Amino acid sequence: MAKYRKLGRTSSQRKALLRNQVTSLLSNGKIVTTEAKAKEIRKIAEGLIALAVKEKDNYEEVTVKAKVARKDKDGKRVKEVVDGKKVTVYDEVEKTIKKDKPIILHARREMLKVLYPVKEVPTDAAGKKKNSKDVDMVAKLFDEIAPKYADRKGGYTRIIKIGQRKGDAAMEVVIELV
Repeated sequence: MAKYRKLGRTSSQRKALLRNQVTSLLSNGKIVTTEAKAKEIRKIAEGLIALAVKEKDNYEEVTVKAKVARKDKDGKRVKEVVDGKKVTVYDEVEKTIKKDKPIILHARREMLKVLYPVKEVPTDAAGKKKNSKDVDMVAKLFDEIAPKYADRKGGYTRIIKIGQRKGDAAMEVVIELV
């Protein structure tokens, strides 16, 4: 028996399709697709979620000093004249940041092999580039999805059959995060 379904596509097309579907599933929570595709998507998505659950707490918080530009009440940078030139004034601030351990860095890179970059567009600005923002899917996996499934040992997705498609009678399903 084969290790995977070929889905009637070349290897590059199949990999791109599955990457796209997995990214959509993790960003939206559920998608509608055919049964064969859903079973392949499930393998990949559950592996990514399991990796995120396993490595979600592998970081250390470190306090660092950073220079931040001083701003006035309007949010503009404060400048002062030094030797006839306008120079921005900086303040030194202490910040706590999450520093990844090497194992979580490896996990992030494995996830980036599969996930495509996602742009989120607000509903009121649909079709416009101006208000769109990039969503870090790896951070979403670690910060939102992994804590939700921390006490689960697997079975992060659910496949629900919704009937046959009108055109070619392929079995359509909804695959969703539990």
